[in-house]
Amino acid sequence: MIIDMKKKREMKKIIDTLKAIKGRHTELVSVYVPADYNLIKIIGHLAEEQGTAGNIKDKRTRQNVIDSLERIIRHLRLFKKTPINGLAIFAGNISDNESQINIQVYSVEPPSPLNIRMYRCDQIFVTDVLEEMLQDKMTYGLIVIDRRDGTLGLLNGKSITELASFSSNVPGKTTKGGQSQTRYARLRDEAAHNFFKKVGEAANDVFSQIAELKGILVGGPGNTKDDFVNGDYLQTRVKEKIVGMKDLSYTEHFGLVELVDKSQDIFAQEGLVDEKKIMEKFFNALSAKGGNKAIYKEDEVRKALDMGAVDTLLLSEDLEDAKIEELEQKAELIGAEVKIISLDTNEGQQLKFFGGVAAILRFNI
Repeated sequence: MIIDMKKKREMKKIIDTLKAIKGRHTELVSVYVPADYNLIKIIGHLAEEQGTAGNIKDKRTRQNVIDSLERIIRHLRLFKKTPINGLAIFAGNISDNESQINIQVYSVEPPSPLNIRMYRCDQIFVTDVLEEMLQDKMTYGLIVIDRRDGTLGLLNGKSITELASFSSNVPGKTTKGGQSQTRYARLRDEAAHNFFKKVGEAANDVFSQIAELKGILVGGPGNTKDDFVNGDYLQTRVKEKIVGMKDLSYTEHFGLVELVDKSQDIFAQEGLVDEKKIMEKFFNALSAKGGNKAIYKEDEVRKALDMGAVDTLLLSEDLEDAKIEELEQKAELIGAEVKIISLDTNEGQQLKFFGGVAAILRFNI
């Protein structure tokens, strides 16, 4: 599941607001409506719960729950049918003053289909279902190997994590001739076999335990990776997960980065490549001769927005929400595209270094 950065930020903001609210008793109501579920049934169920809430002993809690359910029912009646991915609704008294009541309703249309139906009263809103949806499920296993080094890693969303590294005892090539050379080659092959076996066992152990593993990428120089994959080193269920093999110039952590960079055909539809491409376009425009089609620094970008010169506005996710929202509104007024760039890539870190605000222009200024 891939959520664009703008929607992810907006949803996280709502979740943070909900998590900051604490009820005095079990008076905060959370309702999850599954995708394709009949809203009339949900409304009927909540109306029944209003009657049940009349049995709550504490007068204040009882009234807050009944009022919250009534607000949710009214909100649900605004919909002709359940939104395509379902709906999460939260209502409760958010007042910090015990002498005042302030019942508020929060509604979230999730980014992927809800498969859970829930009604719960508690001292906190139940947000863990939505929080899990914010987690990027695109997870790939990474194997970089040659006869000297082996490295296992994970690509989770746009973040590369090194899991384990190995060094071999495979001797270097010899120039000796005759039987010595033959025997030496046999020793090298045996040492390589043992090394591949060691790396394979570790890969089998790690990758077979990851339920959300979308695929495995293997990289290495020349035929080494082919020998490793085609040999009897990986379990069938792990080998079946291999979705790509790439020739590499590097090993260890640099090899993991190179493997991901060379696998853009596999990630073509994912946010990782989209971010890298738009940032590459920015840097190319910034360095182009005979024109000034890219700028950075907040003041300069604001001037360009006021002139209607911005084609694509680039904002770091590290910026304050208020500033992002303000600049987004300026961009929308002139029909400019807005890209929220994460910090998980080198390009994202470079944008942060530039102040977190940059733009690709429609025309030179």
